[in-house]
This record gives sequence, C-alpha cells and structure tokens, in this order.
Amino acid sequence: MFELTPERIWILIAGAILILAILFFGRPRKPGQGRRVARGGEEPGPGRVEPTLGEQLEVELAGGEPAAPVEGTQEGLFGDEERALDELGKRPSDAFDKIVTVYLAARAGEKLRGPDIVVAAAKVGLVYGHMGVFHRLVERQPERGPVFSVANIVKPGSFDLADIQSVETPAIAFFLTLPAPVSAMDAWDAMLPTAERMAELLGGLLLDEQRNALGRQRIGHIREELRAYDRQREAPPLTRPTRW
Repeated sequence: MFELTPERIWILIAGAILILAILFFGRPRKPGQGRRVARGGEEPGPGRVEPTLGEQLEVELAGGEPAAPVEGTQEGLFGDEERALDELGKRPSDAFDKIVTVYLAARAGEKLRGPDIVVAAAKVGLVYGHMGVFHRLVERQPERGPVFSVANIVKPGSFDLADIQSVETPAIAFFLTLPAPVSAMDAWDAMLPTAERMAELLGGLLLDEQRNALGRQRIGHIREELRAYDRQREAPPLTRPTRW
C-alpha cells in the first residue's frame, strides 16, 4: 500500500503548482500577452531580467502586476547562443487538448540531486532547453517541438544549470502535452521507458498523476486513453447528409 509520507504530501502540493503552470503557459495568449512591459508602458531594454515561470504564475494567481524588471547583464551573459538554446523544446503552438503526467519521486527521507538528474537525463537522450527544463525532441526535427518534457516540481519548475550542484528536489515530473509532434501513443511509448530508466538511474519511484505507484493497470488505462485520443484525431469530421 502506498505510504503517505511528508515527501508525498509535498508532491501533492507541488504537483498542483506544476499543472497550473502548464495550464498558464499552454493556453492561447491574448494580444500582447507574453511581452514584458514595465510600468508606464516602457519596453524592457537590453540587460533586463524577465520574470521566471514561477513568478509569472504567482502573478496570475494573485491577479496582480509583475514586479518591474531587474537591471542586469543577462543579455551580455547569454547572447545568441543562449537564445538558440532556449528555443529547444518550445512548442510551435500554445494550444493543447490533454496533458499526461508521470512523477519520478525520491524514496522516503531522500531527495533527487541536481547533478544526478543532469547525468541521468543525458544518458536517456534528453536535451536541456526551453523554460530551463529537459525535453525529448524528434530526431533531426527539433523545430517540431517536444515529444515530452521533464520539469522540477519545486518552483519555478526549471533546473538552473549554473547552480545545479545545490539543487535538491523530492520529485521531477515527466509530462507530454497533446497534440505532440508524434502520435499520442508514440509519445507515451517514448516517455514511459525514459521515465523507467531514469527511475533506475536515480533510485526513485514512478507515480501516476494522483501520486500513486504507477502500476500495470494504470499504464494500461493510460494507453487506452491515448489510443482513443489518436483515433479521435484521425477520424474524418462528421458532415450532414445532403438534402435533395
């Protein structure tokens, strides 16, 4: 029986934050949304640091205004190479129909360490990119967007590689956002073995979206749901019979 430990309670809370973040960044944007404008209507100049995913989420939930951008040297530090990296794993469209999530949790009393996560991600073929998380991309076609992504459940959800030695988290989340650049079933068949292998490498446990142990029965249900999703998208639209 699944034991409800303090770590699992934290996963419940952080998991809700993650889903809200995905919903916020995945929904269709209003005109002008996504452009950071300082108070007074002034456009952010070079060197300004944009709000993180977590900061944007907090603003959305609170219904307030984001803090004014902070002056810094981000533009000089990152430049074109960093901007190109940030495009890796970016979805061509913000619209989505469904999200499937699997959690990789540390065992009771333990944490997943940042350096170990980075090494495990590299071993299973994930790349670091958009939003500071890891992605599985379509081979030789990265512009099609992520097959699935892997985020930290601790806000802001990203992995800061510059400070990765100090990163510790109770769990990471694998999530595929549909429609994906491949069929839903192909995306799942890529994500599940990757999550299982990373669980072996990190000594963690796989949990479903309800934070229960991910067993064969739940895996079977997910596969049925995704087959139905693929069939629905492949089916031709219904047309009314012509009246003579």
